[in-house]
Amino acid sequence: MFTGIIEEIGRVIALRRQGTQAMEMTIGAQRVLDGVRLGDSIAVNGVCLTVTRFEAGRSFSVDVMPETMKRTNLGELQPGAPVNLERAMTPTSRFGGHFVSGHVDATGRVVSRTPVANAVLFEFAADESFLQQLVPKGSVAVDGISLTVVNVYSDRFSVSIIPHTLTNTILQYKQVGDTVNLESDMLGKYVRQYLQQSGLLEAKRGLSWDDLKNNGFM
Repeated sequence: MFTGIIEEIGRVIALRRQGTQAMEMTIGAQRVLDGVRLGDSIAVNGVCLTVTRFEAGRSFSVDVMPETMKRTNLGELQPGAPVNLERAMTPTSRFGGHFVSGHVDATGRVVSRTPVANAVLFEFAADESFLQQLVPKGSVAVDGISLTVVNVYSDRFSVSIIPHTLTNTILQYKQVGDTVNLESDMLGKYVRQYLQQSGLLEAKRGLSWDDLKNNGFM
């Protein structure tokens, strides 16, 4: 389990293909290696991966399986590419973001990047099935970053990025057309499924704050 608060930007050092659909990835990092052990979980661009090898204070390696290659943007990475990194949370961790499982729901695409005062407004195109899981002012993880949804449209959603987040994550490098990993709020998924199974929400309709209020969740 993660919080969506990125700890550092790592760099891909090497990619070793394992057949045509899997690979071992080695990432240069420092902060997330503090106290690391074999078998620990580290989120790479929001994808929960297991540490299989490491050099203290320098790098760690992970295996990327075929399903992960297919469902995330990790298969697009090349040596030198920057990646968001976060260690799994502990019982004593400060919880500054939202619950992020590291199980990516979908990929999206940057469709606009617009400076607004001291912030940058990003819009991401995504499938309708994913957009139905979002609510304005709710949470979403983009490449593992805990962000607040500004608006949800029929084919995209928007988020506003403050300077600190832009500087300390790989969003600073993202341009129109780039792919991002998306994960909707875990709690929202459970609520949505409960309401659908109870016949209180149509399967093809998005969740709203009114749905939550009317059914006693707020």
